[in-house]
Amino acid sequence: MAGHSKWANIKHRKAAQDAKRGKVFTKIIRELVVAAKQGGPIPEDNPRLRATMDKALAANMTRDTIDRAIARGAGTNEADNMEELTYEGYASGGVAVLVEVMTDNRNRTVAEVRHAFSKHGGNLGTDGSVAYLFSKKGQFSFAPGTDEEQLMEVSLESGAEDVIANDDGSTDVITDPSDFGQVKDALVAAGLEPANAEVTMIASTMAELDNEQAEKVIKLIDRLEDLDDVQNVYTNADFPAEALE
Repeated sequence: MAGHSKWANIKHRKAAQDAKRGKVFTKIIRELVVAAKQGGPIPEDNPRLRATMDKALAANMTRDTIDRAIARGAGTNEADNMEELTYEGYASGGVAVLVEVMTDNRNRTVAEVRHAFSKHGGNLGTDGSVAYLFSKKGQFSFAPGTDEEQLMEVSLESGAEDVIANDDGSTDVITDPSDFGQVKDALVAAGLEPANAEVTMIASTMAELDNEQAEKVIKLIDRLEDLDDVQNVYTNADFPAEALE
């Protein structure tokens, strides 16, 4: 649809994260602790930890803070009482929503998540209601104007699954999560620095929205991301560019 922009979506999300930097740091630290606890403190042997470290550095977290979080996860039982859960639901316009949480009190968390959905015109669904629409992938996003030929050559040679040219001129490189680190190293070594790099959930189909629907979905996402226990929110919303300005 004309006016829909992957690039506008990335910039909007980054601006929202910058506005909530303290809360973003808290969530990344929690993720570092759990990743180190589950997979060990060595990023080369722990793709999840490596991806979370990259997220932390992209958010301008200091190396000391990152190292302390990893040490906590590797050396204590502090993360034992944290559960990782995923809630599924629908937002305005039939948009599918996945909400990943880390919590020490699932009753509190599900009540907060359900309230956010109902307040903004959505509803919490049952397990499996929308998860089938999403796949976990590594994703590197490049600004319009990036050398597409070089990007494709380096990406595919380093083990990426796909290179996608978006309508707005931006480009995405898609990888298996376990190959995230090696593909990023190859891209950076070739002078191709991604504007955004993350392990994320990518939807197989997108839901196109008008401006009114988009406004409701954005408010729901903001409300969910503001909850202390929520780590990540994923949707298949295709936002009109003007709704993100």
